[in-house]
Amino acid sequence: MKNIKDFSLEDLKQEMLSIGEKTFRAEQIFKWLYVDKVKSFDEMTNLSLDLREKLKENYSICNYKILKKLESVDGTKKYLFDILDGNAIESVLMEYHYGKSICVSSQVGCKMGCKFCASTGIPFIRNLSSGEIVEQILAVEQDTGEKISNVVFMGIGEPLDNYDNVIKAIRIINNQKGLNIGARHISISTSGIVPRIYDLAKENIQCTLSVSLHASNDETRSSMMPVNNRYNIEELLKACKEYIKITNKRISFEYALAKDNNDNLEDAKELVKLLKGMLCHVNLIPINKIENGKFTKSSNENIIKFRDYLNDHGIVATIRRELGSDIDAACGQLRRKNLDRNV
Repeated sequence: MKNIKDFSLEDLKQEMLSIGEKTFRAEQIFKWLYVDKVKSFDEMTNLSLDLREKLKENYSICNYKILKKLESVDGTKKYLFDILDGNAIESVLMEYHYGKSICVSSQVGCKMGCKFCASTGIPFIRNLSSGEIVEQILAVEQDTGEKISNVVFMGIGEPLDNYDNVIKAIRIINNQKGLNIGARHISISTSGIVPRIYDLAKENIQCTLSVSLHASNDETRSSMMPVNNRYNIEELLKACKEYIKITNKRISFEYALAKDNNDNLEDAKELVKLLKGMLCHVNLIPINKIENGKFTKSSNENIIKFRDYLNDHGIVATIRRELGSDIDAACGQLRRKNLDRNV
């Protein structure tokens, strides 16, 4: 049975035609799902009983079950969701001065194998559909009763490895007749799937692209991120420059600082040479310790020196505020948990 949340508004109009209904019904259903946030077709009271029965016969409504919710001392909330097929994913709600931001997962498991990420070693199971991605936002809004203003695709999985579903999810999230979250409030993170960066540049979506760089040379980056063996730094930055040229949008480069690995002054100098002249921002991340991980966080002194060197040499750099580390909800700490485990 088709998940009705997998359809964009335009797709839903075609679905209505296919079952002998008028296209305006799609807008009514879209509003029920994303504005009123109902959980059943029976709640769609301005639809005829006949249409509601037809919808129940042909479609399902994906409603996640919260298996566990943890709350940090800083207010960050981490959700473990049952995604209704025996698998589970995690999503994180963070609070900032500008509003509430959710970090969503795009896959069950991950193929990328980044050595500093807790998703490493978790078997890749499957991609999430567009509706399953969007449902994370709906489920958290329903739980908290509060509106989410920002979405970051930085949870479990590589968003650009699930390209079509992520793009469709963004269009659903962005639709003014639905969740109506502005594209500039949506960020996509990638470990560096070069062909998809070129594709994304042509989508005409005004979202923010965050690229996980994490090193200033191929040797170090390959030791941290196996994807660099396929798409090295030169290829990656070439794609990023083309993205900037086409979109005229600034790229955010993520750089997780690991002690005695990529956090010294020579690394900072190399990074300046790589990024000089690019419309970009460097987001420095104090690396978070993960189970069986070999990297440890750089010292505060080194992190500040690294930031100051970049800023002094024309590269805008900031240090990411750490949120949710006490509940393993910070950057790199999300992992899919088996439902039969004590999570």
